[in-house]
Amino acid sequence: MFTGIIETIARIEKIEKENTNLQFTFSSTITGELKVDQSLAHNGVCLTVVNIEGPNYTVTAIAETLNKTNLSALKTNDLVNIERCMPANGRFDGHMVQGHVDTTATCKEVNDLNGSWEFVFEHDKNKNNLTVQKGSITINGVSLTVVRSEDTLFSVNIIPYTFEHTNFKSIIPGSKVNLEFDIIGKYVAKMLGK
Repeated sequence: MFTGIIETIARIEKIEKENTNLQFTFSSTITGELKVDQSLAHNGVCLTVVNIEGPNYTVTAIAETLNKTNLSALKTNDLVNIERCMPANGRFDGHMVQGHVDTTATCKEVNDLNGSWEFVFEHDKNKNNLTVQKGSITINGVSLTVVRSEDTLFSVNIIPYTFEHTNFKSIIPGSKVNLEFDIIGKYVAKMLGK
């Protein structure tokens, strides 16, 4: 379980194809605190640490993960948002995040609001995913509040701290991001048959 509060950013050092999987090797300021078999959210995708060597650690993304996320589009030197699992006695500063990406979205607009930024995203309506104004959404692992909500479009506002300490500063119109819709909203929608 995650909260969507990004701990740090990791840089991709190497990407290796292994059958239908991709092995990602990252460098991070928290590598020394990690252990093999630990779960970490990478742009909101829960992946398991499979190897640690010096300042670098490696995770594996299988075909199912690559098909539903933006991970297959990543390149060496790209920056990825990182969050470790929440400890059982930790605070829920964000919202309940599973690290199970539902789909991707495309950034349509980035508007400078002179103190914050509005990001507008479009997602596929056919996936039965929904947003609610003032509800929660996770974008690349970042817990955010929906500002504007339409059928296939929604917007979020990003404060300067989040802009500087996550990979939001790299998102431009046309960028593909990972979305995890609010887990409570998904259960309610399923119970209501929507």
